[in-house]
Amino acid sequence: MITETVRSEKRDARRLDEGTVRNLGLVAVLVALVIIGIITRPELYSDPSWVRNNILTILQQASAIGVVTVGMTFVIIGGGIDLSVGAIIALAGVWSTTVATQSFGATGMIFTAIVVGMGVGLVNGVLIAYGKLVAFIATLAMLVAARGLAAQISGKQTQISTNDTINGIATTRILGIPLLVILFAAVAVAGWVLLNRTTFGRRTVAVGGNPEAARLAGINVKRQTLLLYVLSGLCCGIAAIMLTSQATSAQAATANLYELDAIAAAIIGGTLLSGGRGTIVGAVLGVLVFSTITNLFAINNLPTEVQNMVKGGIIVVAVLIQQFNYRSITQIFKR
Repeated sequence: MITETVRSEKRDARRLDEGTVRNLGLVAVLVALVIIGIITRPELYSDPSWVRNNILTILQQASAIGVVTVGMTFVIIGGGIDLSVGAIIALAGVWSTTVATQSFGATGMIFTAIVVGMGVGLVNGVLIAYGKLVAFIATLAMLVAARGLAAQISGKQTQISTNDTINGIATTRILGIPLLVILFAAVAVAGWVLLNRTTFGRRTVAVGGNPEAARLAGINVKRQTLLLYVLSGLCCGIAAIMLTSQATSAQAATANLYELDAIAAAIIGGTLLSGGRGTIVGAVLGVLVFSTITNLFAINNLPTEVQNMVKGGIIVVAVLIQQFNYRSITQIFKR
């Protein structure tokens, strides 16, 4: 019994050290990207006011996808995947900007976006947890269906947001910090607390690590899986309002490929695709890395095609590193 306890403590210590090293590595990547920016565009970085505004721009651009990534991280840690997040955002955004919904004011629009997001997440969760559909197939089908419904509701047209309160979210600043960035930080902090300081977080890790062992330990695996997809839908609803505010409109094509960006950010942040391990801090750093790359390409007037190739390369390298680390840890435990 004592030996097993010691092994468990050593295992936790190794995971903590590994997570710290990975996060420091991501910070180093961010520093390297800034250095590249200074070298390629020194005239811009010589202006302190431009540097400050550029940092806030990067954070603001990362805010919506960052919120989605928090929800995606929970789903992946729990052993699942959600390919429908971009479509959920589009549907929630379109539904909340219909003339009927806007007549209820900002509160009605926010309520609608969140309810639609959670509702679609609930459907995903039911299909996966109780319908026993593979998460990849269920959420892929939802991706198509939600985009189609969004196009049907909007008539394939862009819907303009006429609510000043909603539109003002993107331009409001508190103590000089954009409200969108504050919302992103609030969701990230809430996600960290939920994952690391609550029973829900411990159950998520247990279900993702070994569903059968979690079931034998008394965890309702189906209900936990269902709640994870509802949580992802909640994050999508929040992101829908954020994007609607930034564009002052919504359409069926909104948040295209957001699912890939969210999954990629979670992966390079250290979340295992097989489930059972991941951190919110790492996921947030992953989002910032991708947003900084996008910004770096923009200020250097480089094509998005090259940017996408760089992102793809980063994803491949991150997964290879994960596999190498997993094999190394497995060998250590076998000794």
